[in-house]
Amino acid sequence: MDIAATSIVMSQMNVMNQANISVMKMAMNTENQSAAQMTQMMGNFAVDPSLGSSLDVSA
Repeated sequence: MDIAATSIVMSQMNVMNQANISVMKMAMNTENQSAAQMTQMMGNFAVDPSLGSSLDVSA
């Protein structure tokens, strides 16, 4: 077994893992920002407090 080749392969795998983690963190940050924006957007809706408090029924 070539120790130098094994070391290079392990180093490359470490770099790939770190890159994958970085991409995952960026995706998670993007999703968190999207969720925060959606929550803020939902809070900006005007809600009529009397809406849905009565029901008109005729038979």
